[in-house]
Amino acid sequence: MDTSDTSASDVERAEQAYLTEVQNRIEKALQGVDQRLNDYAQDVQDQKEHLWSSRDEMDHVEKIAARQSIEQAATAGEFVQARQHRLRKLRASPYFGRVDFRSDSAASALPVYVGIHHFHDDEQGEDVVYDWRAPIASLFYNFETGAARYEAPQGDVDGEIERKRQFRIRGGRLELMIESSVHVVDDVLQETLGQSSDDGMKNIVATIQRDQNAIIRNDEAPVLIIQGVAGSGKTSIALHRIAYLLYRFRDTLSADDILIISPNSVFADYISNVLPELGEESVAEIGMETLADELLDGQYRFQHFFEQITALLEKGDEALRERLAFKGSADFLRQLGEYAKIVEKQRFAAEDVWIARRYVPAWLIDETFRKHRRLGLKDRVKQVVVEIEQRIGIQYHYDLEPEERRELRTAIKGMVREQTLRSTYKQFFDWLGRPELFRPAGRGRLEYADIFPMIYLKMRLEGVRSRHRHVEHLVIDEMQDYTPVQYAVLAQIFRCNMTILGDASQAVSPYGATNAGMIKEAFPGASSVMLNKSYRSSYEIMQFAQRISPNPDLEPIERHGESPSVVRCRNAADEARQLRSMIDAFKASEHNTLAIIARTDRQARRLEQALTSHYPGLQRLDTQSRSFRPGVILCTAHMAKGLEFDRVIVADVSARQYISEMDRNLLYVACTRAMHRLALTHVGEPSEWLAEAST
Repeated sequence: MDTSDTSASDVERAEQAYLTEVQNRIEKALQGVDQRLNDYAQDVQDQKEHLWSSRDEMDHVEKIAARQSIEQAATAGEFVQARQHRLRKLRASPYFGRVDFRSDSAASALPVYVGIHHFHDDEQGEDVVYDWRAPIASLFYNFETGAARYEAPQGDVDGEIERKRQFRIRGGRLELMIESSVHVVDDVLQETLGQSSDDGMKNIVATIQRDQNAIIRNDEAPVLIIQGVAGSGKTSIALHRIAYLLYRFRDTLSADDILIISPNSVFADYISNVLPELGEESVAEIGMETLADELLDGQYRFQHFFEQITALLEKGDEALRERLAFKGSADFLRQLGEYAKIVEKQRFAAEDVWIARRYVPAWLIDETFRKHRRLGLKDRVKQVVVEIEQRIGIQYHYDLEPEERRELRTAIKGMVREQTLRSTYKQFFDWLGRPELFRPAGRGRLEYADIFPMIYLKMRLEGVRSRHRHVEHLVIDEMQDYTPVQYAVLAQIFRCNMTILGDASQAVSPYGATNAGMIKEAFPGASSVMLNKSYRSSYEIMQFAQRISPNPDLEPIERHGESPSVVRCRNAADEARQLRSMIDAFKASEHNTLAIIARTDRQARRLEQALTSHYPGLQRLDTQSRSFRPGVILCTAHMAKGLEFDRVIVADVSARQYISEMDRNLLYVACTRAMHRLALTHVGEPSEWLAEAST
């Protein structure tokens, strides 16, 4: 379709006509797919009936062949059904971009339409729409009009982009067309960012920026660390990277091979729709607490991370802060490693053994025992017995009798100085001369900060069993909230490729927060990238947040809106009235989500009591919550991490509430959840962080 000499209105009519043509071709393909599905269903039914009616006449081999034939037909039907799903999605919005690319070896330009899925017209033998992950689609994201290249399977293809267009197609209608000479134009991005939030994270394929595209298509870095400012889209980029890798390595990588470590179940639900939207299956997710419980075989009860943060905020315990700061340091990991070496030497004292008048030297037993340090103690002893018996057979040409084998096993077990993991870990602090640093959390539970150090010790001394050995790619979100010892454990458990993302400025606890440099120590050879542009919040909201926690590298997008409002309240009752008024304003607006963010869970519960009668649909998010839905949401800043809302109210940002550096981080996190509106209340004097932001 050549539109070089036509007017703007003619171009738009031509594009609308082409859209109609593509939709007709998709509809025709859908009809063919529907017929094939009906044929497969009928075939499966016919084969089942034949198997049932002829079962007495068939031998065993014939029955197996019949069942396999049924399974093959059902599997083929599933593939066709997946194509049906993609075609239905394309029918409403087939593509979002077009580049006219002329390669150096071609006489004329080829129009390349880019969409969320690939569409090949089987009848005409033509690629109509290219998947956004296809090599040729990178032209749309990476280049302006002019010289361009893309990496094809047969090598780099050089040429020139003669035309570039963007579209917004909804319900089969062409609503917007922009003739563009730059990559992913601001008009489309601004319009997308200005929309109201929904019930979960959405795909960003139509507005991926050049720097984001480079990260998504990075298929060489075994470990990629994404350090991104608030609202930079790092989680979305990580998920799009997973979708790209599943496309790029579809013969060797599947959704079953990928695992996400997410901060909580609400966040996991919030991001759960992104991969299915991109045509991929959902991947498994796990929280750090669940992983810890698995690695400890469910033998220990312990505090959760959310409870640790709550204790920090509500108790003001200086001793707790000191414990967390030490256990979150690289020096703690180093000393724990030294202690593990000493314990390992002391817990097994090899001795010379005579079995059936055959001599087994202590050095051989010791060497064999240490070789299998990755096994659990019971399996380790068993393996030593097996290998020593084999050595006796080779050395002395003698096979041990059952009684002699039991004697050997008893001798090896007697060399082990058994001690519980908890007591071994507790003695570490005695060894340090700091016994006060080990304190149970109450009710027979361990502090969260002690759990992964114990796992590390278990890993070094006994070995751990993990049911996640099959994982080929691990995604770790909120990287700043995990300590060096946690990364040391993850590096041993998951020997696979990784995408690690977070923002040091959003650490909910400053005691043990981790940055990209510290993570690289656990993963030598890791690559890191920076995302400095913030897309989520309006310019005014990000400027306000910047005054709370300045980051000179952050670049807020120029999407303007209302300035944040600071509301002074006479007392708690007045604050409740103000909040109810803001809820009413939200309900009358076009927005879908309003978050009321409290500093602590205790404060959130009090607000829930004050507001539920006015708004029965209010939902409070806590550690027991499992899903995210639009409406009025009440939560702490910690639970709000990773989420975004049309409107945010940060409650009671007063001088008696927000005091410490940790409070400053929480306030920054809370403010940067807002997309379009931000309000903050305070009773009495405002926090110094709020006072500074308001000037």
